[in-house]
Amino acid sequence: MTSLAVVRVRGDVGLHPDVRKTFDLLRLRKKHACVVVNFENAKSMLNAVKDFTTFGEIDKETLVKLLRTRGRMAGNKPITEEFLKDKTKYNFDELAEAILDGKISLNQIPGFKPFFRLQPPAGGFEREGIKRGYGQGGVLGYRSKAINKLLEKMI
Repeated sequence: MTSLAVVRVRGDVGLHPDVRKTFDLLRLRKKHACVVVNFENAKSMLNAVKDFTTFGEIDKETLVKLLRTRGRMAGNKPITEEFLKDKTKYNFDELAEAILDGKISLNQIPGFKPFFRLQPPAGGFEREGIKRGYGQGGVLGYRSKAINKLLEKMI
């Protein structure tokens, strides 16, 4: 199973209603929001929003850091080890491993917000900005393992 981190980098103005609905289904409602999805389940949705997001394979270390620092439960409270043990019987490392293996989804954890709100990247995005693809020196589209470097700048 391939788990991808998807980060929204462009806003809402001028979006086609179908793209807006896809963002809503992915829970990417604001800029700099991030979700972790299974590639097989979200392939067509990623294709629809590729011109407004960047995505790639997330590694375990980055996912653990994302869960610890940016994970929130209902009421916008930070995630704690006790909360995870109570709801999932996992700690942060085990939860990250289970998500990457496809055994559990963040949607399945009661009281857990299945998205992460991130800061704009320290030092900014790539040189060509948010209107060009990653292959052209910009931000948009598929970026493979380089998503981990971007997430480190945004956490």
